[in-house]
Amino acid sequence: MSLRPALPADFAFIRSLAQRPEYGIYITDEDEARLAFYATDPAHRLLIWEEGGARAGFALFAQLDDPSGAVELRRLALDVAGGGRGLGFVQALTDYGFAVLGAQRVWLDASSENLRAQKIYERAGYLLEGRLRRHWWRPMLGRTVDLMLYGMLRAEWDAAQAPAPLAAPAP
Repeated sequence: MSLRPALPADFAFIRSLAQRPEYGIYITDEDEARLAFYATDPAHRLLIWEEGGARAGFALFAQLDDPSGAVELRRLALDVAGGGRGLGFVQALTDYGFAVLGAQRVWLDASSENLRAQKIYERAGYLLEGRLRRHWWRPMLGRTVDLMLYGMLRAEWDAAQAPAPLAAPAP
């Protein structure tokens, strides 16, 4: 499992995931021109998740130029959901945000109706920081949904990376 920068040859794969009915209610499909912008703009990082050398998902980081060090994990999707892969994917993206991008904070959002994503984000160590009520228009649903905001600070990520202290021997 690895992350690599997305190439133009990956854009059809990214769009194929964003256009799936099960994902389309939660993520936005963007055209090749916008994906090309994300792939080349220094304030964004468009990544492909590979498993066994095959494309298995994608993610988009944004706000890499924010002076606060807050980085948004804006969009992510796996080709096959379920089976426990989501947690490893989110953990790898979080590690990338802090270790590679040097973030001081990584944040993301989820539709209030995407309970699977919310559970994964919380299991990965993200804290629910807020709820924007009736905030996000979803054309595929024909209505507005609440947006759940999650975040993790570098100190929280650092603490999770530290090895567990050794237990003292019993007397």
